[in-house]
Amino acid sequence: YHQLHTKETRLSKFNQTEIKAMLGSYTKVLFVRDPFHRLIAMFLQGMGISPSFSSFVQEVLDSGTHNGSMAWKPLVSLCRPCLIQYDYVVMFGFLRQELGHLLHRAGLPAGSLLPELTDSQVQWTYRWLSEQMFSELSAQQKKRLSHFYRWDLAAFPFSSSFLSD
Repeated sequence: YHQLHTKETRLSKFNQTEIKAMLGSYTKVLFVRDPFHRLIAMFLQGMGISPSFSSFVQEVLDSGTHNGSMAWKPLVSLCRPCLIQYDYVVMFGFLRQELGHLLHRAGLPAGSLLPELTDSQVQWTYRWLSEQMFSELSAQQKKRLSHFYRWDLAAFPFSSSFLSD
């Protein structure tokens, strides 16, 4: 887009005409991840001060969508998939396959640019971790988390998510 803007400029700072021109001039790629897997990753990275996963989840639920960290906010509140027509949606867990396709479509040599990704191992590991972490939560926490991420679960195909149950 020809207009100068800094990295920190948010899309909301532009008028509708500028937004439309900007979005039309970019290839828009959205990377999405199961919200429960996002929570597990944040907990393991020490993003909360909680000693247990259950207390970390309670922290997230108590903070809500307005006061919570961007790291655990629902994706639909951050990337607005209903307002922006993304050209590609790349699912975590299928990165090797989807990034290869994306690079090919962009005319880039996919093989040399892709890191070594083992999607099946990632999926298996997160499945196992999800089972362990989900079992630590109370029935009320599970219900509240499903409600907290309900729009993400509706917008993206996270059919195997523990939060979809």
